[in-house]
Amino acid sequence: MTSQNKKKNIALLIATAFLFLALIDGWPYGFFTLLRFVVFVSTAYIAWMAYETQKEKWVWIFGFLAVLFNPFIVIHLNRGIWSFIDLVIGIFMIVSVFVLKLERKQSLN
Repeated sequence: MTSQNKKKNIALLIATAFLFLALIDGWPYGFFTLLRFVVFVSTAYIAWMAYETQKEKWVWIFGFLAVLFNPFIVIHLNRGIWSFIDLVIGIFMIVSVFVLKLERKQSLN
């Protein structure tokens, strides 16, 4: 496993842990601000790594997730919708650990 894949997996698993923790009721609002920041940083970082390895589809997916979870311009949805989003994105991130491989494409030179 390459160094980039290890970093990607760590970022994905940290973000996933926060997303799954958010499914438990009773967290103060500050937790959700931290959740947004952690998921934003993780997804933006993975989008950048995908860009560097020319994985365009993944750049768009993780770029969209970074925008959705950004802590600066908050998207206001009700708790039920966010819980569904957190669950779906958490599952997606676990799958991404196994599906997204960040190796540089070989040039034809």
